[in-house]
Amino acid sequence: MDIQLIPVRDEHLDAIREIYQYYVDHSTATFHTGNVTSNELREKILINHPKYRSFVVEADGLIRGYCYLSQYNKRQAYDRTAELSIYLSQDFQGRGAGREVLRQLEDMAKDVGIVVLLAIISGDNEQSIRMFATAGYFKCGELKEVGEKFGRMLNVVFYQKILI
Repeated sequence: MDIQLIPVRDEHLDAIREIYQYYVDHSTATFHTGNVTSNELREKILINHPKYRSFVVEADGLIRGYCYLSQYNKRQAYDRTAELSIYLSQDFQGRGAGREVLRQLEDMAKDVGIVVLLAIISGDNEQSIRMFATAGYFKCGELKEVGEKFGRMLNVVFYQKILI
């Protein structure tokens, strides 16, 4: 499977919004609970940022997901650390694509001087937890019952990988 990460452009935001809205409506992978606009996505998914890069995941000529690196904290001492997010369309999961996207995103993080990556995951998202653990991330923290969605209290777990 040939997966390419293509830098996000404004014209990708509608496709990204559609992929993300599925997770908003049907899962606890995100703690958003209502309709998400392209403008809201533009605030989180930086376009053309030299360090905190965002990509659409393309395979077979189709946008199959998106991923991005975001600033963990605005204080300069954290400049070597980034949070990462990966969202794949529902019909593209379970094929090993997430692992390949993660590998490519890690390489791109290293290229811009990021050496610590954090994945912040809903505690019941077993598929993501398994993917990150298999890729060498370790659990470094958990916040209990900090979110509520679909009438359930949700934990948030932190996974970390040091790339050097």
